[in-house]
Amino acid sequence: MEQEQRLGILGGMGPQATQVFYQRILDKTDASRDQEHVPTLIWSDTGMPDRTRAILSGETEPVFARLLSGARLLEREGCTVLAIPCNTSHFFADRLQAGLRVRLLNMVRLSAAAMAARGCRRVGILATDGTVRTGIYQRECAGQGVEAVVPGPQAQALTMSIIYDEIKRGESGSREKFAAIDRDLRSRGCDGAILACTELSVYKEYHGVSELYLDAMDVLAEESIRACGYPLRSV
Repeated sequence: MEQEQRLGILGGMGPQATQVFYQRILDKTDASRDQEHVPTLIWSDTGMPDRTRAILSGETEPVFARLLSGARLLEREGCTVLAIPCNTSHFFADRLQAGLRVRLLNMVRLSAAAMAARGCRRVGILATDGTVRTGIYQRECAGQGVEAVVPGPQAQALTMSIIYDEIKRGESGSREKFAAIDRDLRSRGCDGAILACTELSVYKEYHGVSELYLDAMDVLAEESIRACGYPLRSV
């Protein structure tokens, strides 16, 4: 018998983003009954150390070890495709993949390719300091012939404030702060931008964003469905 495709979600980074990610999968699957949805196992590891703090301090091994442990847990439980709805954790993605037998979807790589497919050439990256400092989006975008642009210092500080001071604390996020970030990116000539933090995907749930923005969480959700062999709902 052919093995049943099963999606494993390594989440908890943060918990609300994990919940929003799973809802996106439900919303984007072309299903009319329970049995037509993707079988999914979610491990919400809320004890995961903060990824940005680990990267900026250089103390990355405890995070990698815990990510690998969680991914292997999902693998042992029969998951055939893995997704991690946390952009910053993708600093470890290739290293994690090397330690797994099943496919780990790379949200950063997929999102860079999606921006190239849009025809964008200068793309703003809204992400944590950890994601920005690692250069993971800059490298993946460059590989697609796309220039990645990070916000200026003030706009980056506002981005971090929305993520850590607001969304991770259960708030909806400041529209005024986001508007200032948006002005910064447009002033830098961006013809597209990526919501490259899943807390910003949560912000989008509350407020919406303009057509300038691609949500990396949407890209990961759609590829998760396709990789498990299920159809996407037509828009």
